[in-house]
Amino acid sequence: MRRLQLSALAASTFLLAAPSAGAHVLHTVAPGETLWWIAAQNNLTTRTVAVYNGLPSDAKVLLGGTLKIPTVAEGAAALAARGVTAKPTPTPAPARAAPATPAPATHGSAPSDATPVARPVAVSIPPPGAPRPMGAYVVRAGDTLSGLAGQTGVSVAQMAFVNGIDPAAILKIGTVLKLPTGAPAPLRASLPLPAVRVIPTAAPMPTAGVLSADRIKQLAAEQGAPAALAAAIAWQESGFNNARVSPANARGVMQVMPGTWAWVQANLATGLLNPTSAEDNVRAGSLYLARLLRDTNGDLRLAVAAYYQGLYSVRSRGMFDDTKRYVDNVMSLSSRYGG
Repeated sequence: MRRLQLSALAASTFLLAAPSAGAHVLHTVAPGETLWWIAAQNNLTTRTVAVYNGLPSDAKVLLGGTLKIPTVAEGAAALAARGVTAKPTPTPAPARAAPATPAPATHGSAPSDATPVARPVAVSIPPPGAPRPMGAYVVRAGDTLSGLAGQTGVSVAQMAFVNGIDPAAILKIGTVLKLPTGAPAPLRASLPLPAVRVIPTAAPMPTAGVLSADRIKQLAAEQGAPAALAAAIAWQESGFNNARVSPANARGVMQVMPGTWAWVQANLATGLLNPTSAEDNVRAGSLYLARLLRDTNGDLRLAVAAYYQGLYSVRSRGMFDDTKRYVDNVMSLSSRYGG
């Protein structure tokens, strides 16, 4: 669910607070991932992840297998123990910058090491063939919540709600935010990416667990969503993996974001949803999908586009090229799951 729609149906992403520092996290290998791919998405070298897991650097990872993603310190210690000199961690290419004038600052940014350091998280791009999530941005030094909101044309309250953050809190360098779909790149988008990703706490939480297609279809049908379509979206978004976190901070099997989770809980759910449950992640995503289908008069392609891009954006701007590719992928997958 990778779009920013700033209305009652806000399709939003989340920010996950970093649990305690100094402890590796587990990553379940998703379709199409390689050891290099996983290491790069966590700003580590392939050798670091390989040595930490007792693997050769050219090891083939198995779908559904589990890797330990170390902190930088843990990785360096593992390399040192093997007598290997650590290499610089990979840095993704910076995003395109667009001219913009920041709004007056009301919330400062602080280095992430000014507070407990975030442990690494399994932030990863979609499986090969899937379009990248829209509106992903990593906070640089000098960014403020009000400045980013002003540059992208939304209010501070809206930006905070969509991302599941406290509008009055310090915005830490390295925090991953979801920006409005189609908004120009922020002023500092051309600066180098921070090495650490900060993900403040917000529901739903990514937790270990992979659901079967049949179980996802059953849960979706119970919420009034087309079973095969929901399974197709779940596979496209996460490979059925509830531990997956996208670069835009969507999370879980259905890649639900904080604002969407909060809205679904308040307006669509008949009971309390468990933010750590893979099955409730599917329930929330399915409830949202069912609502989008009602809002689009049952137009499957339009509803799927709205799930990815945001209904308001699709209606006002049309489908972007990435959205068309996303919809084509999902519709093709849906036929495989009985749709």
